Amino acid sequence: MATHRSAEKRARQALKRRDRNRQAKSQVRTLLKSVRSAIASGDSEGARQKLGSAERALRKAASKGAIKKTTASRSVSRLAKAVHRASS
Repeated sequence: MATHRSAEKRARQALKRRDRNRQAKSQVRTLLKSVRSAIASGDSEGARQKLGSAERALRKAASKGAIKKTTASRSVSRLAKAVHRASS
């Protein structure tokens, strides 16, 4: 355990950041699953709408540092490609 005051503060901040990042990642995973399930069920209009919210969550998580920007871009690209294939 940390013994200096500054180290204790850093430990508290790390716990807060970890919780915030976990929450962001969990939300992103949930939204990705909803888009994929809409694609699988053949609901192209629903998938397109859910893609927008998933993209927003991915980009926000990337800007906050919860996930890497390249990972977010790759996920958005692959999802958009899948939605486009499903709608055409």
